[in-house]
Amino acid sequence: MNIIQKPPPKFTPLQKSSLGLLLLGVICFSSWAILGKRPTQTQINHHKAVPVDVAKVMQATVPLEIRSTGTVEAYSTVSIKSLVDGQLMGVYFQQGQQVKKGQLLFKIDPTPFQADLDQAIAKQVQAQAQVKQAIANLQQAKDQVTQAKAAQRRDAAQAHNAEMEAQRYTHLFQQGAVTQEQSQQYRTSADADEATVSADQSAIREAIASVGSAKANVQNAQANLKAADAAVKSAKTQLAYTTIYAPIDGQTGNLQVNQGNLVKANDTSGLVVINQTHPTYVSFSIPQQQLPTLKKYLATGKLEVDALVPNNSAQPIKGELSFVDNTLDATTGTIQLKATFSNTQGQLSPGEFVDVVLKLTQLPHAIVVPSPALQTGQNGQYVYVVNPDKTVAARPVKVGDSVGNQTVINQGLQPGEQVVTDGQFNLAPGVSVAINQS
Repeated sequence: MNIIQKPPPKFTPLQKSSLGLLLLGVICFSSWAILGKRPTQTQINHHKAVPVDVAKVMQATVPLEIRSTGTVEAYSTVSIKSLVDGQLMGVYFQQGQQVKKGQLLFKIDPTPFQADLDQAIAKQVQAQAQVKQAIANLQQAKDQVTQAKAAQRRDAAQAHNAEMEAQRYTHLFQQGAVTQEQSQQYRTSADADEATVSADQSAIREAIASVGSAKANVQNAQANLKAADAAVKSAKTQLAYTTIYAPIDGQTGNLQVNQGNLVKANDTSGLVVINQTHPTYVSFSIPQQQLPTLKKYLATGKLEVDALVPNNSAQPIKGELSFVDNTLDATTGTIQLKATFSNTQGQLSPGEFVDVVLKLTQLPHAIVVPSPALQTGQNGQYVYVVNPDKTVAARPVKVGDSVGNQTVINQGLQPGEQVVTDGQFNLAPGVSVAINQS
């Protein structure tokens, strides 16, 4: 078999040029395929305008706020308990009712406590009589001391005179002027008067001892009276415990014991719980990184706090920050705060979740843009600014705080400039844009 070899085809210079461009295109496309990259629409169609949404850079007074989620707490909670044992005779409120401080809530059978009080009063009257008798006895003993001293002084004077007469008659007897019998009579009389004085002194000592005993009796009687007074006071207190009044303004909860049942003193379950909700607290927490900023503005005065009930279109409920905890929660890195709300209309209920806005201050003349305008690149955050010729430029910016859907720009933009808020994915510096009229 003869094999006929055909000569290679010959190409004209124009054909060779076209073939080279084709091979270059295949190589470039293969490179993009190998590297996993595709040409963007802006690289293919530099002349085509990209549709975008824009917004003007604004200058405004911006509130500096901290947002969180909080829980409504009762301003105070009181568990009403009986302080005495007895039968519950009356309940004078409805469950869930708002009650006022001093309002009658419960009545416990007072009969046994009234009997105890009557008995205590009787013993008190008896003790008062004993005190009066003891005081009278003491006065009598003092009078006896006075009488004994008076008798002793009288007898002492008489004994002195008798002694002087006895001595005189003894001298006369020695001179022979009187008989021995006369002298002896005066001596006997003087000795008798001296014995009377000694007896008077003994009587004085006995009277003084009686005064001491009478004083002790008075002290005992007074102690008994004090104990009787205490018993009366205790009985009155126990009787008063049979009537239970509301200690605070608030809303009652579920009734734990119905009328007619026996109640025990200090029972753990109690009778009812009252929550004070006018005013009320909202407890919330903020990250520890925001604590220095909070302290900075808290030092200038009281801070306003707004509470917003989810799914409620009503106006925010106004309150003020009233408590900052002294310890950070190490597990969450947050610190606990509380705000106080007057809650006069009862908009907030204990246990309810609310959105909290803590207002620190207001930033005047702040430059703000919609938050969607911000983009993040390798060198930080930037925005696309629309030039007068409808091309865009990537402008690096330094951002501040965000408030709602607005972000404060500390550096990089001027009021009145236009920034792209939607469509940035198809943009690159120098690309033309078509602004959506909407």
